[in-house]
Amino acid sequence: MNHDEVWLIDPSGPLRGDVEVRGSKNAVSKHMVAAMLGGTESTIQNAPEVGEVGITAAMLESLGIHVEITEKEIRVERGAEIQPRVPDAFTGLNRIPILMLGPLLHLAGEAFVPLVGGDPIGRRPVNFHVEALRAMGAEVEVGDGGIFAKAARLRGARLELPYPSVGATETILMSAVLAEGKTVVKNAAMEPEVVELALFLQRMGARIELSPDRRIVIEGVERLRGASIWLAGDRIEAFSYLAAGLITGGEVRVHGCPQDRLVTAITTLARMGARFDINDEYLCATAPPEGLRSAAVQTDTHPGFMTDWQTPLMVLFTQSNGMSVLHETVFENRLVYVPALQRMGCEIEVFDQCLGGPACRYHDTNARHSAVVRGVSKLKGADVTLPDIRAGFSAVLAAAVADGTSTLRGVHHIVRGYHKPFEQFVSLGLNIRREE
Repeated sequence: MNHDEVWLIDPSGPLRGDVEVRGSKNAVSKHMVAAMLGGTESTIQNAPEVGEVGITAAMLESLGIHVEITEKEIRVERGAEIQPRVPDAFTGLNRIPILMLGPLLHLAGEAFVPLVGGDPIGRRPVNFHVEALRAMGAEVEVGDGGIFAKAARLRGARLELPYPSVGATETILMSAVLAEGKTVVKNAAMEPEVVELALFLQRMGARIELSPDRRIVIEGVERLRGASIWLAGDRIEAFSYLAAGLITGGEVRVHGCPQDRLVTAITTLARMGARFDINDEYLCATAPPEGLRSAAVQTDTHPGFMTDWQTPLMVLFTQSNGMSVLHETVFENRLVYVPALQRMGCEIEVFDQCLGGPACRYHDTNARHSAVVRGVSKLKGADVTLPDIRAGFSAVLAAAVADGTSTLRGVHHIVRGYHKPFEQFVSLGLNIRREE
């Protein structure tokens, strides 16, 4: 990734064309970590070409895991000797190191991982991960530089998460599959990416039961083998490109993402007046001649409206008729990108109250987690620096309908999370060029 790369964007009318969505950025790196547990080679197919893959591969190779990346697949195989320490050089790059604790305990009996990173969208507490590992018999110390853990053998446990955290659920899955005895997780996250990871582990020989009441039961086994999986299309990316077509008055056909991963998103857009064409090959949405209507939307854990969908939705609100409300309930600092959009003319005001839905866990805090958006806003080109992956993509969408040239800095964030975004936008007709 080139951290100095800058994108210059001029409005170029409706975006039209086809986009092929590959596997999820949020899934591929977790599968790479899970593949550590297999005694033979694992293959992850339909992998996206995103910066996150390279970061995770470098981490795994530093531990003694062999990783081979080709155009559409990743091969992972455990080496003869495993190093139990993730180097400090990976501090703060992404959230993956915390997920390596369980696998490293199984393979080496101890583990050290540096502090987690990722987008600055709110606290990502490690206490859920730490308490789960302690309940399974690990000795865990959290220091300023990272987390150290030790365990001769993890044991099954009965766990209940205070919040259905995706990361904590994934940590438990990858720790429990080789633990002694049975692990029962209540209030587990059930996002499609979590289920996809569980299915991959099952192909590797794990014994996992998924219940509809957010309960997961894992019976530990002695060993796992390598497996192969084809990742389902990225639902965040699919929604983002559907929004790109709607915002610009065009039509983007999204291939590769199953409809069932977008059920809530489709219904939300349909309530705003979007018209859909859905078949087994693609999904596409178009706006009616009179434009889209405003809406009140609250983000939530799956199967609710996904938090990563709200950034492109915010731009769509600015181009819809009337006042819209967005209530973010997953991350308290998710609206960190709003100032960049405001500089581009988006009429958005943020509040610390719970608007557009019932009181959430950020009620009576100082977290500015609700937004009121006025549409239709007349946007203007601006020079903005992007704070994170999803905010970056949304700034591109705003620039596509702004009056004048927009200069976007920090575009390496977009490249870290989206498959060839520059090339995809060019194919859709966006007037975009690179500078350094």
